[in-house]
Amino acid sequence: MEQRHLGRTGLRVSRLGLGTLTWGRDTGERDAAEQLKTFWGAGGTLVDTADVYADGGAEYLLGRLMDDLVPRRDLVIATKAGSVLDPARRVDCSRGHLLAALDASLDRLGTDYVDIWQIHAFDTTTPIEETLQAVDLAVSSGRARYAGVVGFSGWQLARAATWQLAAPGARTRLACAQMEYSLLQRGIEREVLPAALDLGVGILPSSPLGRGVLTGKYRHATPADSRGASEYLAAFVAPYLDDPARRIVDAVRTAADGLATTPLHVALAWVRDRPGVVAPLLGARTAQQLGAALSVETLTLPDEICRALDDVSAPVHRYPDQDWSTL
Repeated sequence: MEQRHLGRTGLRVSRLGLGTLTWGRDTGERDAAEQLKTFWGAGGTLVDTADVYADGGAEYLLGRLMDDLVPRRDLVIATKAGSVLDPARRVDCSRGHLLAALDASLDRLGTDYVDIWQIHAFDTTTPIEETLQAVDLAVSSGRARYAGVVGFSGWQLARAATWQLAAPGARTRLACAQMEYSLLQRGIEREVLPAALDLGVGILPSSPLGRGVLTGKYRHATPADSRGASEYLAAFVAPYLDDPARRIVDAVRTAADGLATTPLHVALAWVRDRPGVVAPLLGARTAQQLGAALSVETLTLPDEICRALDDVSAPVHRYPDQDWSTL
């Protein structure tokens, strides 16, 4: 699999990543092992997890598999901290919480460092300087090699990244921003993506298949074994089952028919090759599904197909984003 630099750093990762959101909950050890083996066998290196996935179960499962199945040195492990499973406070990016969460993640993963440590959300109650000091401590202590953020808006990303570049002393450059990005969700193109491109921050798209909807599986009904029928994820899929989404899904299917490939491959190739994107993160239910997605490696969409998909999925930009130069 092709390797790409993570933002403006020397770290190279596979241009498709493996997500573990359902590991330890909907995905058991046997299925997780098959997924990891399939991913590694295809040349994949980037595996993304978080301390809150299955309340730590995803990290623990990944750590077990690294012991028994895949050498630690062959993987680029990315995890997250800052989200908390507390209805009274959903985000805690204080220095104390973040560093304690990192130590707990390392213990569950069975490793002494993570390659990429990501701040899982922007905390409006903690000064960003305190959060970034925790990032610097994690990297300077060797517990993390690179750092990133998740779900930051454009101004939040710009503020964090420029603080790290401008503040006195040795600072850890932000390497990546994990954001939802697909033909069904192009909101990051408004501010986040321009900021990331300017600051040298690589984008790691989550839900690159529109939460599974872009595969076409929901065109006529909700399959019983799909995430749309899951107790935990049905509400996650539901927003992309409306009429505008259907028009985009139909366009993807038309493009796939013309290229003699699948809607999954068309949708994944589109987001994989967007400017600023480093590696879309795949969250497959089975190793067979993952293998099908990984076979997109040989596909590059023709320019005319990309333009057609751009047009049908174009987000609406209003003030102050549109061009006012003719007024």
